[in-house]
Amino acid sequence: MSRSNNTFIDDLSIAEGEQDLPKEISEKKSKGQLRTGYTTGTSASAATKAALYALISKKSLDKVTVTLPKGQVVNLPVAWTKQSETSATSAVIKDGGDDPDVTHGAEICSTVQLTSDAGKVSVDGGLGVGRVTKPGLGLKIGDAAINPVPMKMIRESVKELLTQVAYPLNTSGLNITISVPNGHTLAKKTDNPRLGILGGISILGTTGIVLPYSTASFAAAIRQSLDVGIALKADTFILTTGGRSEDFSKALFGEIYPDHCYVQMGDFAGYSIKQCHDKGVTKVFIGGFIGKLTKIAMGVKQTHVRGSHVSMDFMAKLAKDSGANEEVVKLILDANTARHVSEIIESNRLVGFYDRICREAVRQLENYSKKEMRIEVIMFDFDGKIVGRFPR
Repeated sequence: MSRSNNTFIDDLSIAEGEQDLPKEISEKKSKGQLRTGYTTGTSASAATKAALYALISKKSLDKVTVTLPKGQVVNLPVAWTKQSETSATSAVIKDGGDDPDVTHGAEICSTVQLTSDAGKVSVDGGLGVGRVTKPGLGLKIGDAAINPVPMKMIRESVKELLTQVAYPLNTSGLNITISVPNGHTLAKKTDNPRLGILGGISILGTTGIVLPYSTASFAAAIRQSLDVGIALKADTFILTTGGRSEDFSKALFGEIYPDHCYVQMGDFAGYSIKQCHDKGVTKVFIGGFIGKLTKIAMGVKQTHVRGSHVSMDFMAKLAKDSGANEEVVKLILDANTARHVSEIIESNRLVGFYDRICREAVRQLENYSKKEMRIEVIMFDFDGKIVGRFPR
């Protein structure tokens, strides 16, 4: 996911956005011991400062200080620096702390070059930094995917160093190029291609610090995806709980909706619906499987597997309302998982059960849209067949 700022709503706990954590990380998380890290924006600022210092002084630094947007000063190690007569390049290894971001460990480089354009400082992206090809991202089409806060941090780090070493730009200018050698490969593991950011990763961050396993990055990616779609005139979105349900949804709708209409919401159902409503979206389809859709139907605010459990009482009641006999109801009450319930439903050919789950899910999600937006929920089985839908 792309990382950006996020404005939380009161019920954002509907989606903690956790992944299944390794045991040692899970234990650290429960004890509040997870280590914070630094954004690609902070890393790019540090690399720029190191490269500029090398260019001016012809000396390399092992560490540099960077001032974060809220005024905190941090020290980052410099991996390496290479110098020539008119330019210098430094690299900082992105340290994401205990956050599972794909850019953790990536080499963030900055090349600073003297130019003849006195007093002018230009910043651009090079190898491995994506280019914007779609509207809605707050950046011009064709520009490097360097978000406004990191751009400001990079420029501020230049001003700060020039002041410290008393080096006025009276006769020359600076051309700064941010690059990520492995950025093209890393970008394939992010939402950048979907968002129209091609050729590499984004240089991101609003606070300069990465909070491990936070909800902010996932929620921000949802909001950003919606903004891109809306900028491309989309008024209908297909929100899915993951990649598999997205694939099934695309197979269902074919070419009716372009790729920018699809947004993976993960556990962020309520947040996503509220964002759609607030942004003026006309209709939303929700695509998913029995487990998460049942939790949404129950009104659970944390749909991740680690955060909540499906209520067999709830599912048994829906089964009874669908005409199940006492034997089937008891089997459901004794079931282990939502998938186990689906096996019971299938073996007993209980008609209408899945539609009822979808109906209850719609009713819950309408609370986030003030019933002012059309919502349709579609349930797939694990082979991609539609087993439930509301409204039909």
